[in-house]
Amino acid sequence: MLRWALGFLGVSLVAAFCGFYLLAHMYAYAAKIIFIIFLVLSILSFIDSFLERKS
Repeated sequence: MLRWALGFLGVSLVAAFCGFYLLAHMYAYAAKIIFIIFLVLSILSFIDSFLERKS
């Protein structure tokens, strides 16, 4: 999932460099959303593995 976020960020940077600012904004927003989902799932996985080791 992190690769998807980085891919969208890369497309966003290329689009901004070429002058497609609306497209760049949409890809940057998508990258941000995917990155937040990645962080939430990573934290939940960490908590789950931590609780599993205790029991």
